[in-house]
Amino acid sequence: MFPDIGQPIADAVNAGVRWLVVNYGGAFESFANALLSILVPIEQALRAAPPWLVLLAVGAIAFAASRKIVLAVVLMVLMWLIGGLGLWEQAMQTVAIVLVSVALAILLGIPTGILTARSDIARAILNPLLDLMQTIPSFVYLIPAAMLFGLGKVPAILATIVYATPPLIRLTDLGIREVGKSVMEASRAFGATYRQMLTGVQIPLALPSIMQGINQTIIMALSMVVIASMIGARGIGETVLIGLQRNDAGTGLLGGLAIVILAIVFDRISQSFGQRLQSYRAARG
Repeated sequence: MFPDIGQPIADAVNAGVRWLVVNYGGAFESFANALLSILVPIEQALRAAPPWLVLLAVGAIAFAASRKIVLAVVLMVLMWLIGGLGLWEQAMQTVAIVLVSVALAILLGIPTGILTARSDIARAILNPLLDLMQTIPSFVYLIPAAMLFGLGKVPAILATIVYATPPLIRLTDLGIREVGKSVMEASRAFGATYRQMLTGVQIPLALPSIMQGINQTIIMALSMVVIASMIGARGIGETVLIGLQRNDAGTGLLGGLAIVILAIVFDRISQSFGQRLQSYRAARG
């Protein structure tokens, strides 16, 4: 009754992945090594640093972002609780992966969002791809990522980028498109070039939306840590995975609490930074 179109698609994908491995395996290995050269020093620095120094750094960053001493102290206490749960080392591994993933997502997402905001054709082409990235189960692209880069942190980072970048692209696009035409016409009347209008008008006015996109990207990156642990990324997600494998609800709960705490810390810092940027712009305006 139904034509067999599933197996040919699966065979074509498998053949494509094998072709990439055979012909470009060296290039993928070089890319993985370059990514690890960024990730490993960050992870080693976080794990080697005394916990009190990391706690002070978190407090200083939170205070710089919010200018609220209470928030800084609360976030330091929350990070201290992760150590109390016995998951400090795993948390530092997870933080390193999230920092690298989010940094790469920002480098890819903001320019792409600017492109889609300035080109309806690019937006029409990329929107279906973004829909696919957000809806397809992450396990689907973890498989080829693991085949191309092996097990470990690199495929986990790439899968996290695929999963977490679309909100940043969409919100960057939205923020720039919402800049009023009257503002753009006024800047054009003063002789501003397209680059000057982008960097001096559109991006500054779109900052609240862009910061919201970065916030969503951070939270979605953290939500990938458990899935990433299944291909050897380690970190807190591994604790949750061990609890699941051993039917150990307590261990799984500890890992879940640590992930929630990290999400709160990242969320409060990024939101405070975004609000501070808005206040600074309002004061200058």
